[in-house]
Amino acid sequence: MEPDTWKYQRRRARLVESLRVKGITDEGVLEAINRVPRHRFVDPALVARAYEDEALPIGLKQTISQPFTVAYQTELLGAKAGDRILEIGTGSGYQAAVLCELGCTVYSIERLQPLYERTRTLLNELGYRVITTLADGTDGWATFAPFDGIVVTAGASNVPDALLEQLALPEGDDPGGTLIIPVGGDAGQTMYRITRTGEKTFSREKSEDFLFVPLVRENG
Repeated sequence: MEPDTWKYQRRRARLVESLRVKGITDEGVLEAINRVPRHRFVDPALVARAYEDEALPIGLKQTISQPFTVAYQTELLGAKAGDRILEIGTGSGYQAAVLCELGCTVYSIERLQPLYERTRTLLNELGYRVITTLADGTDGWATFAPFDGIVVTAGASNVPDALLEQLALPEGDDPGGTLIIPVGGDAGQTMYRITRTGEKTFSREKSEDFLFVPLVRENG
């Protein structure tokens, strides 16, 4: 695979400017995207399109998300250095890499074994220290809970209770954990930001519509 040459760095800079024009305002998120070599996360046959703002197939009926979508979810999450973030759907590893660049401690769950093995190897090669597991993401990862943030990178038909339960509780001036999840059917999903406000209470905000591959629950 090609190294991160000036050619790719220039393309990445243009991508970042396009994301800024499309409404991404968090400079930390933009800087993180500017540091991640997206061409390493795409199929070698599609490297020439790596810095276009589009989703691309990565095999197994999965995609690497559109950069705008990654930036949008990350901005909504409001992640900062030191936060413990759970990602549901490791996929290509691109979203996890962006979170690592923000200084987060990243935990990531993938349900497809070939993708899990391939992506774990790639993240290690690139120096991204992501704690990964092969499991059903709708169950979350109780071993490492609670989380400051959870980001779901597939379209859910509903919000899994386990993910809500694994958000950190508010403490003092610190807000509760935040879940970013696209909810809807096969025709498209609406992005939700759900923030934990108490032991059994949550605030919900709806935002833009997107189209993700479906979030699959292993046991129906």
